[in-house]
Amino acid sequence: MTAPHPLSADSLTRIAEALERISPPPGPPTDINAADAFVWNATQKRLHPVPKVNRVDISLLKGIDRNKDILFANTERFARGYPANNALLWGARGMGKSSLVKAIHAAVNKTGLDYPLKLVEIYRDDIETLPTLMNTLRGVSFRVVLFCDDLSFDIGDSSYKALKAALDGGVEGRPENVLFYATSNRRHLMPRDMIENERSSAINPGEAVEEKVSLSDRFGIWLGFHPCSQDDYLDMIRGYVREYGLEIDPADLRAEALEWAVTRGARSGRTAWQFILNLAGQLGTRLS
Repeated sequence: MTAPHPLSADSLTRIAEALERISPPPGPPTDINAADAFVWNATQKRLHPVPKVNRVDISLLKGIDRNKDILFANTERFARGYPANNALLWGARGMGKSSLVKAIHAAVNKTGLDYPLKLVEIYRDDIETLPTLMNTLRGVSFRVVLFCDDLSFDIGDSSYKALKAALDGGVEGRPENVLFYATSNRRHLMPRDMIENERSSAINPGEAVEEKVSLSDRFGIWLGFHPCSQDDYLDMIRGYVREYGLEIDPADLRAEALEWAVTRGARSGRTAWQFILNLAGQLGTRLS
């Protein structure tokens, strides 16, 4: 069998130039003053401004008062230049985890800061580019809450290592002007069978499991979100009705709201909002 000929320097140069031509061109640098919120485009390696954030007022988030107070205090301290912790918001679906992050960002910016706090969202599928994003944000003159919604890792997914390194590890560590908030349905960000599989197959089970669980230890604040009570669910709905001026008899509102929850098999902030959308449509009222 004949050994392959090594590529010449000219061949390598031509290959590199061809790859450069087919790769997407980098976008122009983002003006951090363009907006208070951005989305990270991992392909173009740039931030896209979000003119209007999809969020609700913090006063409309019911049944999570303790979590609201803790996250607000942590975020305000950070925005004013004081030490603060990364936060993991975990628990039941539809209970306002991502809504709280976006509402807190708006609420803190209303407290009279010298410079507005920026919110940057990174998608779960782009988490491996987190170190690149953090280096991009390291040089900006604003404080930034970096936000990843619905963060979790499945069996065989090693991208969690990029998250660990970006949050605490490495020589540089997390930039002083960046805080990381994540939401997840899983307390340790990984399914139990992934952790159990590591325990059963590793030479040293304890060390393998420790590496997986240590990811959530990078978050100094853990906030649990649990299914809401009937009273909290009705409170959410009444708050929306007042906010948007929906005219309906209180007794009818209660009966219809409870029926809506039963047909969906859940009581949550998301269920309450879906009921309000349906009710506003029936009443011919625009929500704006």
